[in-house]
Amino acid sequence: MRVFRVSRAEKRFLGMGETGGLKKYLAKARCLTAQSAETDAICFFVGTQSLQSDNQVHQIEFDYENNVINERVYLHKNGEIWHISSAPFDKDILATVYNDTSCSKADMMASIWRLPERVDLSVSDDNLANVPPLELVTSLEAPDYGDMKRILWHPSGDDTDMITLADNHIMMWDLNVSDSRAKMTASAALEGKTQPVFTSGRWNPHHNCKQIATANDTFIRGWDVRSMQQTFTIENAHGQLVRDVDFNPNKQYYMASCGDDCKAKFWDIRNPKTPLKVISDHSHWVWSVRFNHFHDQLVLTSSSDSRVILSNLMSISSEPFGHLIDEDEEEDDKEDEDLKNQEQMREGIIAAYEEHEDSVYAAEWSTADPWLFASLSYDGRLVINKVPRATKYRILL
Repeated sequence: MRVFRVSRAEKRFLGMGETGGLKKYLAKARCLTAQSAETDAICFFVGTQSLQSDNQVHQIEFDYENNVINERVYLHKNGEIWHISSAPFDKDILATVYNDTSCSKADMMASIWRLPERVDLSVSDDNLANVPPLELVTSLEAPDYGDMKRILWHPSGDDTDMITLADNHIMMWDLNVSDSRAKMTASAALEGKTQPVFTSGRWNPHHNCKQIATANDTFIRGWDVRSMQQTFTIENAHGQLVRDVDFNPNKQYYMASCGDDCKAKFWDIRNPKTPLKVISDHSHWVWSVRFNHFHDQLVLTSSSDSRVILSNLMSISSEPFGHLIDEDEEEDDKEDEDLKNQEQMREGIIAAYEEHEDSVYAAEWSTADPWLFASLSYDGRLVINKVPRATKYRILL
């Protein structure tokens, strides 16, 4: 595991070992995403949330073989970044939700950006003025629908369809990056007596990507994006506010959620009345839950208790019995006999990571290396960790 942390005025590197991560300090921040279309390098984007200076998007690249961190910084002058997401079809395209400081009131806006020509700069107060700004592709303007909350790229890599969540509206957009144009094509309203507001959303990667799930208050709802009608509802999914949802990438109908009741829950949306599993490993609000993209028994959660927890949930994964060794392979390879005697993976916590000192708002898996993940706390500490070697080999072998 490795940890790294960098501030605007200083950089400090710690070697990555089995029990420590690679740390880096930024300005205050709460949003993190993997650079989705970058599959050759381990890259993440972080959006800062500073009131005293121009905000930035930090592109963090980890060179695992050489144990080196490369960082590129781009100015985001439009305001504090509350959500960031990376386009799956172009590694240089990303989206942010931010409070628009150019308005008389701080409206939450959404825009699509392109990275400028790559320039490597050290981050300090002295050279911040020389940092290149992001290039605006287009803004997603929908002033009548309230403050923007989330931007959901099409999971298949379709570069034309995308969804945004505003206060209580879902909006489908026809996006044309080359022409710097985005047109709203459909919308749906979330109705309720108390004017409900979306807190999170996730596109379902199964069933031809025709469904999304949203969270508001203690509810989780499924929506068919073709008709913009609800397909399922989980009432009182959590005892308090639902913070995040995620779909199992390898198993249809299975999804996860987390919330302010300090729990992460796992559901079969065909029978949403009772969760398949509930884990209560955190002592405060759980802000994010993420399935591993390849090995869905590996699940990350992050919380305001300053911890990131990696769990093995094999019983509800796409491989509930693990990897079975063929008898012929056992006879041909003596090492397999040793593997038989190793302790099998146990259901539950694999590791709890405690390098953070503030609320951990986000944890994300790398899209280039399935065994690496990053986490971000509000004090600006970004930590890169890896799945323990023993766990990795038990899954693979």
